[in-house]
Amino acid sequence: MAYTVHQAKTQFSKLIRQAEAGEEIIVMRGKKPVAKITAIQPQAEPNVPFRLMGAYPKISWTPDAFGPATDEELIEMGFDYLVDVPLVPIPEKPASEE
Repeated sequence: MAYTVHQAKTQFSKLIRQAEAGEEIIVMRGKKPVAKITAIQPQAEPNVPFRLMGAYPKISWTPDAFGPATDEELIEMGFDYLVDVPLVPIPEKPASEE
């Protein structure tokens, strides 16, 4: 739709709603188009590589986050079968030491 400058000033809110609905509004000074009102397209989120620190500012951890898990934590996480199993097999004593 085309509107004169005076019409655009008096109906500005209506023209903004039309632009939001996808219409293109042309503002004319006499017979010459001087401005266009259109909706702004939302910006695409930048593709930030996962490896960048600070890409996920809400994620944090405590200093012991990477320490060994307790038996209770293992059970809570579903690894209860690991509770009574040694992490490293106990080496058998050579026959000469017996």
